Amino acid sequence: MEHYQIQLLQSVAVLLTMVIIKFILRLLVNNIMVKFHFALERKRIMSKIINLLIILVAFILFTAIWGVDSKQVTLYITSALTILGVGFFAQWSILSNLTSSMILFFNHPVHIGGRIKILDKDYPIEGVVENISLFFMYIRTETNGLVTIPNTVVLQKTIALEAQDIENEA
Repeated sequence: MEHYQIQLLQSVAVLLTMVIIKFILRLLVNNIMVKFHFALERKRIMSKIINLLIILVAFILFTAIWGVDSKQVTLYITSALTILGVGFFAQWSILSNLTSSMILFFNHPVHIGGRIKILDKDYPIEGVVENISLFFMYIRTETNGLVTIPNTVVLQKTIALEAQDIENEA
């Protein structure tokens, strides 16, 4: 077999593997969405993050398969990351909120429709979680007010859940 034919077969294998991984991750996210009653917006956000990661991994594998000079790729990637790093350093809270939304999505008992109480000495908040977006949690208070809290704050504060919400998690 010619060298380019082997590269073509490897590229097809990478594409098929990425499609299978994307399908498996989509099923996993759908199961989590159903289990915790998450809003459709959260599914879209997770799908975008998963797609970005799959594209990055595929790009790295394709550059390895096709023999692109690693020094040129490294220079390009480090330049792009430097520009992003400067932007995120100026807005570090954006990055921390993105990370917090991932933690809330996968590993936190709070869910949409659940009653919570944020135990804060200065500003206690109690209500029903209306939505959890990429940056904020929206809580509807008993007086029908809407409170938005950054996801990083939600992870830093102590939260009390209603007994029925705890039972639903078990």
